[in-house]
Amino acid sequence: MTEHAFAPFVRTLGRGKRARRSLTREEARDAMQAILDGQVEPVQLGAFLMLLRVKEETPEELAGFLNACRPYCYQRLADLPPVQLDWPSYAGKKKHHPWYLLATVLLADQGIHTLLHGGPAHTPARHYSDQMLMQLGLPVASNAQEASEHLQQQGLAYLPLEQFCAPLSELLTLRYFLGLRSPINTLARSLNPARAPLSMQSVFHPAYIALHQGAADLAGDRDLLLFKGEGGELEIRPDARTQLFGIRHGQPLESTELDSLMPRQTPPGTPDARALLALWRGQQDEDYGREAVIQTVAVALWGLDKAASLSDAREQARTLWDERNRTRL
Repeated sequence: MTEHAFAPFVRTLGRGKRARRSLTREEARDAMQAILDGQVEPVQLGAFLMLLRVKEETPEELAGFLNACRPYCYQRLADLPPVQLDWPSYAGKKKHHPWYLLATVLLADQGIHTLLHGGPAHTPARHYSDQMLMQLGLPVASNAQEASEHLQQQGLAYLPLEQFCAPLSELLTLRYFLGLRSPINTLARSLNPARAPLSMQSVFHPAYIALHQGAADLAGDRDLLLFKGEGGELEIRPDARTQLFGIRHGQPLESTELDSLMPRQTPPGTPDARALLALWRGQQDEDYGREAVIQTVAVALWGLDKAASLSDAREQARTLWDERNRTRL
């Protein structure tokens, strides 16, 4: 009886404490390619992902996964118009309103074509971008062609992961069955499927910063901004100091920090798109929400070289907010 071709990858990770090791970048690429090609049994997938989870994935492993997944994504999004900003959105909100969605609208209205992408709902009690966008009256693309149309019409598109990397979308749903996140959560954030010049990525825990940055560096990425966003989404918390990490023009980003603007705020507890509409339309003022939008926009503007400094970017973002088209939403 011949051993299954995927078994060596599981064995490498699952040997005893002294014999196990991480995968090389090439091994990780081959393993992920097998997953994308549907050549792995469900029991192997579960074992593989959880062994990686317990061991903790390395930058080399994540870079290997990207080597397999990015060409897969590029092929399926080959006809997408140019995108300036990659905006992964996979965490969902649990306590605060999703103010970051207003940031994407404000940026798109300045001609910064932005692709949001996210996976299926995988964690109970969290509210995801696609659900909230529809409540804001913004479309969610059902395929790459629709995403292209949305980018051309409004400079902003949300495309579900299943439309450009369906195997990863299915793996994300395993969070419901396994009770734990897997390396796929990290991988999906790192895809940059439209090859945007700038990718912004948020993490739940600062420990993942080095993983994201290390993999991006190995993959040859030139511009990446990383920070611990509210709830794991790309949203600057105005009531906390935020450190920015990443790669800027091909070089590691020097230590950069955004100061807290206000005392720690008590979250409303349940995310609600109506709060976003009220703030955008000027029907209700909300210091936390307004500053979350402005600070998040400022980081993007700075990362895209639309401002010479973060300070200049904040002033520019505040002006854009004050002059926004309040009938847009």
